[in-house]
Amino acid sequence: MEIINSHVHVYPEAIAKKASKAIGQFYNAPIKHDGTIAQLIKENQENNISKCLIHSVATVEHQVNSINTFIKTQLSRHKEFIGFMALHPSMGKEEIKDEVEKCIALGFKGVKLHPDCQLFNIDSKEAEKIYDVVEGRLPILMHMGDKRFDFSSIQRLVNVLNNHQELKVIAAHMGGYSHWDEVGVYHEAKYGNFYFDTSSSLSFISPTHAVSIIRDFGAERFFFGSDYPMWSVKDELKKFNALDLTDKEKELILGKNLKDFLKL
Repeated sequence: MEIINSHVHVYPEAIAKKASKAIGQFYNAPIKHDGTIAQLIKENQENNISKCLIHSVATVEHQVNSINTFIKTQLSRHKEFIGFMALHPSMGKEEIKDEVEKCIALGFKGVKLHPDCQLFNIDSKEAEKIYDVVEGRLPILMHMGDKRFDFSSIQRLVNVLNNHQELKVIAAHMGGYSHWDEVGVYHEAKYGNFYFDTSSSLSFISPTHAVSIIRDFGAERFFFGSDYPMWSVKDELKKFNALDLTDKEKELILGKNLKDFLKL
């Protein structure tokens, strides 16, 4: 089966270790890797990863251009990389439009947002500027969940989905980190353009619970992701392959779904 890693944070060499350490401190969790491109490529090769979706988070507005320039450089160097662009809700709508147009022309396939790090409510007016620009054009990979915060609550995302008929969102961490008992709320999204990745989830919920969530929404909505540099792809694949899913369901989640979703 082809394997695509749908959730990969990457950083320039000069700041990768510092950025990875900061992630570990934010989540109070050990970090498996250093966040560098070299370590990512090594992990891909060792685990037969054919493609990976790379991104980074702009914690402040002025980081957007430098992040997107860095991602584009990596796309040019590594044909197995799929790029999602950075945006920040404090940007003006015209700035967002210009950045989106530029990044689409450069081959970016989506947008990465992390409300907890960027400090905005998913259903806020400032975030609406982004949704208005990308709806029907680019999907958003949205960090979801964390019991310490309310920025990325499931209900807030459902509010957004119900106001944007053509907006496609990948709800990371199987719909909501540390909120896996509440993911049934997604059934309230009347347009249904929501998807999930498996990142930062399989270590925290039982295999039975994971299968229950996947079957509840359908395997066609899920993408395999490791949340590099936090976790080892080898470990995440082992946990995923141990799930009581059919070979067809595993094939979809490991790679085919994302290829179809992004029209790769």
